[in-house]
Formats: sequence, C-alpha cells, structure tokens
Amino acid sequence: MSTCAITMVYKDYWALSQWYTHYGRLLGYEHLYIVAHGHDPMIADLCPQANITTIPRDTLEGFDRKRGKFLNEFADDLGQTYDWAIQTDVDELVCFDPAIYTSFEDIFETSSDAVFALGLDVAETINDRVLAECQMALGHRSTAVFTGHYSKAWATKRGTALWRHGIKVAPDKLATAPFNLPKGVYLAHLKYANLRALEIANEHRIGIGNTAGKGLPGAAWKEADKVAARFYLHLVRYDDKDWASARDEAYEAIISDPYRDAKENVLRSASKVFKHRVTLPSWFKTYFGADQERTTNAC
Repeated sequence: MSTCAITMVYKDYWALSQWYTHYGRLLGYEHLYIVAHGHDPMIADLCPQANITTIPRDTLEGFDRKRGKFLNEFADDLGQTYDWAIQTDVDELVCFDPAIYTSFEDIFETSSDAVFALGLDVAETINDRVLAECQMALGHRSTAVFTGHYSKAWATKRGTALWRHGIKVAPDKLATAPFNLPKGVYLAHLKYANLRALEIANEHRIGIGNTAGKGLPGAAWKEADKVAARFYLHLVRYDDKDWASARDEAYEAIISDPYRDAKENVLRSASKVFKHRVTLPSWFKTYFGADQERTTNAC
C-alpha cells in the first residue's frame, strides 16, 4: 500500500519544517508533495527531498475554493500512483497511538474512501520553554484541548474530495455516508504550539484577510491576533481533565453526531467545543518528538 502527503504553504516556515519532518519520517521524504503558493526558494532549502510545485500568487480572490479545488485535483492525479493521499494544512500533524497502530497502513487497511481524526489544539503555555530551532513541537509541548472544528478528514482514496474540513458526498448518499473516525488517531493542530511562530504567521494572515477582494479568508484571518487571544483566554480558564476521560468524551460526542451539510453536500465533524485542558500522553514525545528532532537543511 502506497501513501503520499500533500500540503500548500506560504511563508509558514516553522510549521512547514514540522510537517516535513513528521510525514517524511512516517512515509519517506520522497513521498511528500508541497505546493508553494508563489515562488519561494526557502521551501526547497527547508525541504530538500520533497517534491515542490509552485503556483502563481497573482490574486487571492476566491482563495479557499480555488485552493481546495487545486489540492483535490492534485490528490486525484497522485492517486494514479498512490493508494492514499494525506492532505493537511501545514500546521497539522496526524498522529496515531503506537499501542494500536504501527503505521498509516494499519489505519487504511480498515478504511474505505476517507479517514477523519480526533482534533487537538496543542498549546505553548507559560511553563514551556521557547522551542529551539530544530525541536519538534510534539516532543516539547504537552498541553492541549480537544476540538470538533479540527476533527478533520485528512486522507482519501482517488475520487473522494476534501471540503470544509470534511468530504464531498453525492446528494443521494449524504444521509448514509460512513463517518470514519478510527480510535487512536489524532490531528494535532500546532497553530498555538509556538508563540513566536504564531506572531509571525498572524502578521501574514492579517495582511491577507484585510486585502480588498471577494472570497478572501474570513474573520479568523482578518482578526488573527484577537482569535489567538481568545483561545488563550479560554485555555487558562478551563479545568484540567485526565486524558482518557476527555478523549472518550470528545470521541463519543463527535462520532455520534457528525454534521451532514445538505447545502454543500459535505460530511464533516460538528464544531463541538470541549472546555477542558488535557496533558498529552507520553507516547506523543517518545514516538513523534523529543528524540526525533527536525530534519531540514536549516538544522
């Protein structure tokens, strides 16, 4: 069984290095495909063994739809060579519990056309040290919050398209399409895992979100700094909850009530909010982090 990973990026160098190292070690660096949104030689420097495709950045109108359409078509093209295509944002690392799976192949063996993961917002806290240049976030960050919004579809076979954090489904199959969320599979969203990188990324988001034009990213980009401030305000107010209880609560809430959007014909997770902090189990560090730091030319 063959698998590739795809992402699109613009200047988010810290997250790109995390993505490259994580998926490269799990899949092989030659199976990584990076779409550069505008010419950027830094990407090749950071990801020397990846396959890099550059597309123009002449307009940002209709950004999300054009981006989604391009990536789905790209994944379908790669589907002529690969059985599965992993497609995530550059700050999203899909992780699996090594007590249940030994590889992505184990997950795909029991999957049909698409796979979802239980979402986690991973956060830097006041007790965390600033990450050194080549350190993997999951080896040095242990605070997280479960999130329905990031319990996204992340892998597909050819012919299945990702859309709005879920998958496109034919109208006559929407009511019965399976919501495949295997236990022990997590999507670690690293947006809040590095405050220094977050500040830099938010400058880009705010600039793009406030550009004139139609179909640009919405309020989450226009007011990216305020969105981040709200996240941290909630984080400090949440109570701690043990990992197993919080995980089971989040999993049952999401698997039992997926959202079936009849307007867009999309199956996705409902954007449920879980108001507890959790500590990531140690396998996140030993299997994906501390002893396996980043592999880029910059390191």
